[in-house]
Amino acid sequence: MRWLIMCAVLCLAACSSVVIADRPSVEKGASWIILPFLNHTETPQAGLRAESIVENVLHVGGLSSLVRYPSHLVPEETLFENAERKHLDTTLEWAAKNNFRYAVVGTVEEWRYKVGVDGEPAVGMGIQIVDVASKKVIWAASGGETGWSREALSAVAHELVEKLLDPVLIVVKE
Repeated sequence: MRWLIMCAVLCLAACSSVVIADRPSVEKGASWIILPFLNHTETPQAGLRAESIVENVLHVGGLSSLVRYPSHLVPEETLFENAERKHLDTTLEWAAKNNFRYAVVGTVEEWRYKVGVDGEPAVGMGIQIVDVASKKVIWAASGGETGWSREALSAVAHELVEKLLDPVLIVVKE
């Protein structure tokens, strides 16, 4: 019985992998903005989906000053030209001009249901906090997580985002 429990724990541990920096050192009461997440997947609008989950987790976690970038700064996603990095630079410049202190940015590396009989949901992403004035990354986390075959992709993404943002939420609540 003990052996069976240990095997189950090992299987569950293999479903998630994260690397998270220590708590960020951020100024209390500062202004925050969430900027476009780069979509490095074959899934259309995976970046927008990740942004939405990150934004909601941060708001619920106590970061009420978080603002979303204006949509007119980023043109529609295209399959043929990867200009997302340029759009991120444009929105970061806009954030600096509008006196935001911190920007939340990220990348989505995986956002899909795996091929096969089970079709497990799989998400991989990275999140960074950038000091807008200096454009330096002051905190970062990345990870990947898979779920069970009947679990929603958004639920797996939400679990991963909560794990990644845990140190940020601790600082925000202090």
